[in-house]
Amino acid sequence: MIRLTRLNHVPLVLNSDLIEQVEVTPDTVITMTTGEKLMVLESAEEIVDRVVRFRRTISIWATACPDEAHPETGLLGPQGNKTTNGNG
Repeated sequence: MIRLTRLNHVPLVLNSDLIEQVEVTPDTVITMTTGEKLMVLESAEEIVDRVVRFRRTISIWATACPDEAHPETGLLGPQGNKTTNGNG
């Protein structure tokens, strides 16, 4: 998720996985995979930077916490899982 700002200065948190394209016309227009279009104050470059930073954060978290349970799946990292308690 990335934080952006609509043209009317209302904050927006956007699921960056659903971005299909970003164009500058001269306003920045984000087209979502759903077909919805959003106009934001941030530049296309800023949006790309925020998406990259978000994904990098997720990657760092995933590699830094391999033994902790992942709340969305309930599974543990490579050192074990719920059924084996790490014993194989």
